[in-house]
Amino acid sequence: MVHTHFVWPHGGNQVFLCGDFTAWIKYQQMVTVEGSSTTFMTICDLPPGLHKFKFLVDGLWRVDELQPIAEDEYGVNNVVLVEQPQLMPQTLLVDDGLPVMDIDGYDDRNHAAGASTSGSIPNEAVVELTNDDIETTRRRLFKHFSSYKAYELIPDSGKVFALDDNMTVEEAFLVMHEEGLIVAPLWDAADLQISGMLTASDFIMILIELQRNRAMGTNNVHQLSTISAWKEGKLQLQRRPLIQVGPDDSLSDVAVRILQNHISSIPVLYVQQGSTCPQLLHVACLGGLLEHIRRHFEHRATYLPLLQHSIGALPVGTWIREIGGARELRTFPPNYLLNDAYRLLIDEHISSVPIVDDKGALIDVFSRSDVISLAKGNAYVRVQLDQTTISQALQLVDKNTRARYGICTRTDSLFKVIDLLSDPGMRRVVVVEANTRYVLGLITLRDVFTLIFRDFS
Repeated sequence: MVHTHFVWPHGGNQVFLCGDFTAWIKYQQMVTVEGSSTTFMTICDLPPGLHKFKFLVDGLWRVDELQPIAEDEYGVNNVVLVEQPQLMPQTLLVDDGLPVMDIDGYDDRNHAAGASTSGSIPNEAVVELTNDDIETTRRRLFKHFSSYKAYELIPDSGKVFALDDNMTVEEAFLVMHEEGLIVAPLWDAADLQISGMLTASDFIMILIELQRNRAMGTNNVHQLSTISAWKEGKLQLQRRPLIQVGPDDSLSDVAVRILQNHISSIPVLYVQQGSTCPQLLHVACLGGLLEHIRRHFEHRATYLPLLQHSIGALPVGTWIREIGGARELRTFPPNYLLNDAYRLLIDEHISSVPIVDDKGALIDVFSRSDVISLAKGNAYVRVQLDQTTISQALQLVDKNTRARYGICTRTDSLFKVIDLLSDPGMRRVVVVEANTRYVLGLITLRDVFTLIFRDFS
């Protein structure tokens, strides 16, 4: 049996589901989705196959014209094709515990002739990419995303956090570390509004500020005061309206707002009729959008031709000089100083950089979000950025809770990369040579997002 979601997004007082899987004589009541007064949902366990169904809305039989429809001698019904879930290629673990993707058809003997141990790029077959593949994929995804709403991204269970903007920097830093957050909405208790978002980049700027304080003979994090005071007084951010979406906004709206505003996540807020106080339902992010694509298209990837192409043939990601691209990939040696690393990430608007050995082989990845780990035991108060290396800082990162990055080869498909990036916490994939782990490129969530959704408007 397969868990199958049924959704009626067109309102009503009472909505029931009925279909061939209920023998057309039983009615399953649907319930409104939290934060929406017009969308009803239920879940049924169905055997694989084609199933017909209808909605009984306030006593009237209805079909949803946004969902597949079939007509037979008995009338018009919605239909759903339920497929038996198939296992995707498994992520393997190499000896050092880092995740590595299965390499289809990889064979040491066949690869040896084209492999490089000195940093040169092996010859590889390239499937021709056409503009039609790109435009067809974008057009179909836009149509698909326009038919789904933001509430689809809200998990069935879980916690959502907002930080009081009057919390001290120290308190906010500690909460984000303990809860595993890399971004959190800020709550303005005076105005009863979500006032902004606190990110890992904010904490990097805070550490840089602490470094300045230390150089001036002070070493007190409390001098940075509250989060709201620091954002206004220290960072002097330009004020702009909070970027947000509602639960009934389409996924295409979510995609457009994230991309156009150069952000990685966006709060989903619901305001009840007659109230001005918003309810925070979820923080939508790029990973959630990619997970939606993976879930809906993993068994019919041919419908989106772009997803079948190898990443080496696509204009996506950042690559080493020998491969080329709009921007050359930066790498760090393990002894690179924390101060220099943070400044490069901020100044060059980079989210992460691979750490490599003297042969260019992958050791680890240093990213902005790793700064949250410095809250452990208030380590950030003692760390001196100009004397601490990135490898020393990464020793504080808990690498057992979730994978921080994935690994793939240039011949892996875009869909495989999306599958990796759909894993919570996985925000980047390092492209390496299969046998040497020589770093060739880096693909982030935003890279994939920009490739697929660039023309959304």
